[in-house]
Amino acid sequence: MREPQQVDVVVVGLGVGGEEVAGRLAQAGLTVVGVERRLVGGECPYWGCVPSKMMIRAANALAEGRRIADLAGTADVRPDWTPVARRIRDEATADWTDTAAVDRLTNKGVRVLHGTARLTGPGRVDVDGQEFTARRGVVIATGTVAAVPPIDGLAGTPYWTNKEAIEVAELPESLVVLGGGAIGLELAQVFARFGVRVTIVEPGERVLSREEPESSALAERVLGTDGVRIRLGSRAEWIEHHDDTFAVHLSKGGPESGQRLLVATGRRGDLGSLGLDTVGLDPASRYLPVDDRMRVGDGMWAVGDIAGHGAFTHLAMYQADVAIRDILDQGGPAAEYRAVPRVTFTDPEIGAVGLTEQQAREQGIDVAVAVTEVPDSSRGWIHGPGNDGFIKLVADVDRGVLVGATSAGPTGGEVLGALAVAVHGEVPLTSLRHMIYAYPTVHRAIQSAVAQLT
Repeated sequence: MREPQQVDVVVVGLGVGGEEVAGRLAQAGLTVVGVERRLVGGECPYWGCVPSKMMIRAANALAEGRRIADLAGTADVRPDWTPVARRIRDEATADWTDTAAVDRLTNKGVRVLHGTARLTGPGRVDVDGQEFTARRGVVIATGTVAAVPPIDGLAGTPYWTNKEAIEVAELPESLVVLGGGAIGLELAQVFARFGVRVTIVEPGERVLSREEPESSALAERVLGTDGVRIRLGSRAEWIEHHDDTFAVHLSKGGPESGQRLLVATGRRGDLGSLGLDTVGLDPASRYLPVDDRMRVGDGMWAVGDIAGHGAFTHLAMYQADVAIRDILDQGGPAAEYRAVPRVTFTDPEIGAVGLTEQQAREQGIDVAVAVTEVPDSSRGWIHGPGNDGFIKLVADVDRGVLVGATSAGPTGGEVLGALAVAVHGEVPLTSLRHMIYAYPTVHRAIQSAVAQLT
């Protein structure tokens, strides 16, 4: 048998978090092997954040063009998907090749392997027959894949996940979307604005069920304006596919049909093939149990989706920094999650940070709430068509600080930055009340909301 190759660190999974860990550790002088069984860079640059926002940018441009009649004259707006698909292939994904990402890492000193990694014991990793022993340890960053529910008739059909939706070169006439979360809503609005007949099927009583009820109501209203039908409280029970048409039979009401079916029902980790049992962990786990230094155990760390704190690129990068500092014995702040920001990039954007009102009450916090409407602000009134949105603040009365906030509106994700700082830094409400807010801006609506709390 060949002797295992000795390295300092093996990084299993080179999505955004794993790539950050591998690159920075190599730049710090460690010998690093990075293993990826798909594309280096992960889901975000190829089938997630980057190309989907290109699609959203294009769809929003169409919507703005259609608003010209109310603001500045006339415009002949004709949707064309061709430049969108071309831009995704040429600018975002390089036709779904990872050469640039691999070069980025190898130039930092990382040895990149495309293959399947499996733990064979503490600090030991097999990559398609090559054995490595990691002196410092192993970092797991294998991310998640689309979760496809076991609906009768679904398996074997040409349904879409986010990957097929991003890669589409020619739009269908109609689309049924399973799932009313962020991914489902964003893609539904994009396709609807390009003329696709879209129906969303959501088994819950509202879309964006993890966000504030006001966010759900706003999303349902604006999607309806774009022509999207939403079926709430009804679950897909079985599916037929014949002659390029899907029929989705529901638990309540009649079936929905579409030329294509998009499954957007969440994400799941795939930990069963990692050999977790060889290091005393349960391979059936949904997530890896990490501490506040991202340690799973002695000589093992995990970052990103599989750490169980949320499937966000920015969170994976944050956790990567915590793990890197721990591996290099640099100290610094431990991981904490009281102010995790999140944005649903519909139009209007719906940003949120920290706790919702319900979550705060469930934690026994003495809660005060304030809501102000963006159209009632000066900038919202000036903006005119497309100005829908609101600011909602959730305050801890006893401590006099914000514990959560939502910023929905034309620039909801950007306005969220100020609220994220307030929640993260536990800025006193009195300080927020007496700040100077630029006029006329959307973020000035925060001042109006704070005034209701102080």
